[in-house]
Amino acid sequence: MGGLKSGPPVYFGTRLKCNGNELVIFRKRIAGLSAPTLERFVLRARRMIHLRDTVNVLVTNNSELRALNRRFRGADKATDVLSFPAPAQELSKMGRSAGEVAISADIARENARRMGHTAANEVKILALHGILHLAGFDHERDHGEMARKEKRLRQQLKLEAGLIERVKIERVKIERIQTRTGVPAKRRRTA
Repeated sequence: MGGLKSGPPVYFGTRLKCNGNELVIFRKRIAGLSAPTLERFVLRARRMIHLRDTVNVLVTNNSELRALNRRFRGADKATDVLSFPAPAQELSKMGRSAGEVAISADIARENARRMGHTAANEVKILALHGILHLAGFDHERDHGEMARKEKRLRQQLKLEAGLIERVKIERVKIERIQTRTGVPAKRRRTA
C-alpha cells in the first residue's frame, strides 16, 4: 500500500477522459462489484473526504501492480493498492483529476478471504485508502491522522477494518507469537 509523490500521470495505459466522472477500469473482475457500483462508491468517498477532483481507479492483477510498484516505487513485488496523485501543473490538462488508484484484485480476494468479508468490500476498502492518499494523507508521516480519518469513514460507509488497522493488528499478533514461542514469526515453521 502506498501513496506516491506527484509525477507524470499513469493513465493506466490509456488516455481516456471521463467528463468529470470517475473512470473505473476492471482488467480483472470482482464478484458482486460492477464498474457503476465502484464509481458511485468512489464519488461518495470523495465527497466525504471533501476531495473535489475526480479519481480514476484500475482493478487489475498482481503482475500489473508489481510492474507499477517496481516502476514508481522501486519495489519489485505486488502490493494491494497504489495511489498516483496528479501533479498540480497537470490538473487543468486532465480535467481536474486528483489522480489514480490501482488495486490488485488478487490481493483483494486474499485479504477478503482472510478477513472474512467479500472481495467487493475489500476493493472498496482499498479504494478508500488510495483516495485518502490522493487527498494528501500519509499514514507513514501523519501520526495517526489518516488512520483516524479512514476508520471514521469506514464506519460511515459500513466497511470492515481498514489497512492501517490491520497492519497494527498483524504486528501485535506477530509480537505475541514471538513472545510466546521465542522464535521470530517469519522463521517459525507451520504445518
